[in-house]
Amino acid sequence: MAEKTEKKPSAEALILERLDRMEDQLQTLVKSQESLTELKNDITPLMNSAVRLLIDELGMVESGFQLEDLFALLKQGLRSLRNLTQALETMENLFELWNCMEPLLKSTVPNLINYMDNLERRGVFRTYAAMLEVRAKVAAHYDAAEIADMSDSFVLLLSMLKKLSDPQMIDFMNRILELPTAMKLEQAKPLGPLGMLSAMGSKEARQGLGVAMELTKALGKLGAGRG
Repeated sequence: MAEKTEKKPSAEALILERLDRMEDQLQTLVKSQESLTELKNDITPLMNSAVRLLIDELGMVESGFQLEDLFALLKQGLRSLRNLTQALETMENLFELWNCMEPLLKSTVPNLINYMDNLERRGVFRTYAAMLEVRAKVAAHYDAAEIADMSDSFVLLLSMLKKLSDPQMIDFMNRILELPTAMKLEQAKPLGPLGMLSAMGSKEARQGLGVAMELTKALGKLGAGRG
């Protein structure tokens, strides 16, 4: 069986193929150069404007800028490098603390706002404002020494208020305050001994006499305590 012989390309074909590849590469380079030229043409006006602006700005600070100041700043920064490192570590710790507290603040702050709003609606702040106004009036009429002299009286008043807060005392005071409305003074008539004996037949009169006797006994104890 006869062997087939492969046909080799001629030297002219190889040269033409290489020329085609070189032409393609040259076209690529030409396109890249054109793109760079267009980019340069676009950037050049911007660069010129930026340079002029930079020169103007540097001209404004030229009188207050010295190269020695820059070197002094660099030296100070190098000497304070340890302090800067500590400051950065402290800031990092603060950020970690903030990250831990942020969820709590998200729930605490709205509750605090609602609580303060509730106090405002209940008039607590208005009461405090009125109390401050009273204190301002007291300060306008009395100096610090006089108020210090009255401190014992204030303590005594507070002690009396504490006693008045007792339920029995409150009930007693309420009954005494109701007496004027229950009394009918227009019906009062002069009484002699016989009239008083006749009035004792009333249950209310006998009960009132008993209350008067209890008050008399209490007044007697008060006098005995003073003796």
